Amino acid sequence: MTSPLSPAARSDLLARGYSRRSFGRIATLLAAGATVKALTGSARADILPSGVNFEGVTRLGSNECWTGPFPEAAQAGASSVFQSNRYDPTGHMRDDLIKAASDVEGIPQTHVMTWCGSSDPLARAIVTFCSPTRGLVTADPSYEAGWVAADWLKIPLARVPLSAKNGYKTDVRAMLAADPNAGVYYICSPNNPTGTLTPLRDIAWLVENKPKGSVVLVDEAYIHFSNAPSAVELVAKNKDVVVLRTFSKMFAMAGMRLGLTFARPDLHESMMRYDGKSATAMLPVPAMACGTMSLTMKSAIAARREEMIAARNMTFQHLHKRGIHFIPSDANMFIIDWKRPAAPIKDAFLKQNVLIGRSWPVWPNASRITVGSMDEMKTFCTVLDQIYT
Repeated sequence: MTSPLSPAARSDLLARGYSRRSFGRIATLLAAGATVKALTGSARADILPSGVNFEGVTRLGSNECWTGPFPEAAQAGASSVFQSNRYDPTGHMRDDLIKAASDVEGIPQTHVMTWCGSSDPLARAIVTFCSPTRGLVTADPSYEAGWVAADWLKIPLARVPLSAKNGYKTDVRAMLAADPNAGVYYICSPNNPTGTLTPLRDIAWLVENKPKGSVVLVDEAYIHFSNAPSAVELVAKNKDVVVLRTFSKMFAMAGMRLGLTFARPDLHESMMRYDGKSATAMLPVPAMACGTMSLTMKSAIAARREEMIAARNMTFQHLHKRGIHFIPSDANMFIIDWKRPAAPIKDAFLKQNVLIGRSWPVWPNASRITVGSMDEMKTFCTVLDQIYT
């Protein structure tokens, strides 16, 4: 195929070890592949399981929020629909979103970039900082979109197993040892699927000890469900860090596709050199309106977090009573180890109109469970007692 990449972009890629044959794959990935391919196979089955009518189903499979956007934010988004004949009705909607993120995070506006979700910047960071000679390192299990991008681009991939000895937290020293010359060290914190945190001091250690020219890519999709400090603190110090955020989880905007990255301007500029700035400038008007207000709703965020924690704690207490092994979590999901193949258990739940999450290849006996509302988690516990003996 003819590559739409600019001559400068092609020169950069060739200089870093990509071949001309990879140009089409890179262009495809940046155009749509990061989203489409990451949702194939088992990952896509979480969101669109074959043949399932969602009416009456308790949905605990996709780490979605159990309720809609904050009402005031949803109203702002709904009102903006009537102005959506314009790309930017006020002329500064995107700027308002960036300013809100800047104010909330205490970081310069120059360090904030907007996106339609976080899949694009995740894949884009891998294209930008990895190469056929500089690989990607992640935990295992973790969010697999990076694995898909690395496979698609023929980039070396190292996966470091999570260990009970380390509390199932990402082992940053093992990551560095797995590939001392990697281009990207990807840390999802809280991790998907375990919900475990990587301490900020560990992330800071990796930043200080990683090879020159690489970045630490910190995916904070679930950070608002935790009281943990953010790696944005490292961005504010102008470290080699890119932080990913999405509005899909705490802000309950999964279907509205909005995300942010926090990074030094030169890192963002490097990420944008392959196809211009269209991916960051053209955002859905209702999503911008809803997202901008959501960021500022500190009390509502705290209340929703506490609501989730209460439902999660209730579920954990039930699992303790049943003697069922699970991994304690700081997010709106957790892992149950069934001690036997998980697929039949997932099927049994679905027969009772409860959709739970999937397994990862490294843990075929475990399932990821999304934390829903208190009523939904009570339903989960009731069905669990019926089918699991």
